[in-house]
Amino acid sequence: MSRRAKPQTFKRVEKKVGRNDPCPCGSGKKYKHCHGRG
Repeated sequence: MSRRAKPQTFKRVEKKVGRNDPCPCGSGKKYKHCHGRG
């Protein structure tokens, strides 16, 4: 029986971005109008 390594879990390094905060991509738009869509 072979032993499998546990899959690593990744944590976000950055703090959570609020929907009305500027988008971290640098566009200058609010997060909700840029990468926060969805």
